[in-house]
Amino acid sequence: MDNWIKKQAALAPTRAAVVDKEKTISFAQLAEYTDKLGRKLAGLDALNNKRIAILTNNSLAGYLTAMGVLNAGHTIVWLNRRLSASELNYQLNDSQVDVCLYEDQLDASQLSCRTISFSELDSASEKSFAPQQVFAAKDAASIMYTSGTTGRPKGVIQTFGNHFSSATASALNLGVTPADEWLCTVPIFHISGFSIMMRGLIYGMTVRLVSHFDAAKIQQILVNEPVTMISVVPFMLKKLLTIKQETGAQYQKRFRGMLLGGGPIDQATLKQCEQLQLPVIQSYGMTETCSQIVALSFADAAKHIGSSGKPLFLTQLRLDQNTQEIQLKTPALSPGYLGKQEKYVAKITTDGWFKTGDIGHFDKDGFLYVHGRSDDMIISGGENIFPDEVESAYAKCPFLEDIAVLGVADDKREQKPIAFVIPNEQTLLAQDLIDYGRQHLAHYKVPKNFYLVKQLPHNASGKLQRFKLRERLTSGQVKELQ
Repeated sequence: MDNWIKKQAALAPTRAAVVDKEKTISFAQLAEYTDKLGRKLAGLDALNNKRIAILTNNSLAGYLTAMGVLNAGHTIVWLNRRLSASELNYQLNDSQVDVCLYEDQLDASQLSCRTISFSELDSASEKSFAPQQVFAAKDAASIMYTSGTTGRPKGVIQTFGNHFSSATASALNLGVTPADEWLCTVPIFHISGFSIMMRGLIYGMTVRLVSHFDAAKIQQILVNEPVTMISVVPFMLKKLLTIKQETGAQYQKRFRGMLLGGGPIDQATLKQCEQLQLPVIQSYGMTETCSQIVALSFADAAKHIGSSGKPLFLTQLRLDQNTQEIQLKTPALSPGYLGKQEKYVAKITTDGWFKTGDIGHFDKDGFLYVHGRSDDMIISGGENIFPDEVESAYAKCPFLEDIAVLGVADDKREQKPIAFVIPNEQTLLAQDLIDYGRQHLAHYKVPKNFYLVKQLPHNASGKLQRFKLRERLTSGQVKELQ
């Protein structure tokens, strides 16, 4: 494949590649800037290692730096700015990088490799270098560490072919064209954000960058700017719904919908979207598949609320007959985990299917419903309980702002469900929540204990980190609701 940056500069030189609140950069300017950045990296002697780490916010400088690394023929190792220095150093050592490019506002003082700030890079002298002429399908474009919702992360290798396949399937499903403009408010160091950047290059589409999620500011963009699509995770969607209802504002006419990922959403919220005539495309995917591989189309959304949809073009799905685990085949699938290929091989069945670790079912029309992670499933008295189902049942509970459920050991039932709650009433009693649960769930699914928390731990892509709640419980950091 041609270098995508150079190709779009030739095909659509004046079209906007990326926009933030202050600046617009065309594809021709992007090609020119990335060449200049490559010369500066060469001048700093920073191109010796195939892999280059980037630590950044959702900023124009971060976007351009990433594109510069790709244009130079190197692999981006994306670092999550929310991690501690020790967590980042684990990833730096694991990926064997010797240079990390970082945004000036972030602290890189404790990182274990050479660090170069964006301002230092910007002021560096230039040295000749040869831009990458082709993006080979099998070459690694990026290495992205799994979100770590259950433990130590693994470095997922994502090739140019993986990204291209993902973008192709997404375009065929959503009907995206170069005339679209995609609002990127999800982190670019996660697949949800980086995939938008890569789609922008492949489609010749404009990416609208925002530094962070602020519901009021995002609504103003959706009301006033020519954005057609936005990627959201459940908590973002809920915030946007709330402010939309409060203000009564209408999004501008070009807006087509929200791509929802990052975890399950309760049916009450989806019904609310339907009532507001707000198009939401539910999706299912993972870091290993370079974003979504299953999506629910606009046309099918009303009839299949709660479903993640059907497999996108290029994707095959099946369920394990015994465990109901979702298994897949797709050219968007990563070729492996960096330095841990044995863990990747363990996820491949004898006939070549990738085991996702998620449990689900198909309805009679072939639509996929995802119940949750097999690791999260609670087995209580021989019955299977999925935390997502319990959390969804409590979504309309008038006593709660939020809830998270997990299983703990129990002498009588093997495991029992417990819940961590953020109440919106000071006089809330555990019995109130038990009574509510028994009105909406089978009794064995109702949490047996409720613990008070001020907030629930999520990673940068919006996924709930249940293992952190378990750590709080084990260390006695939470108070039980009586």
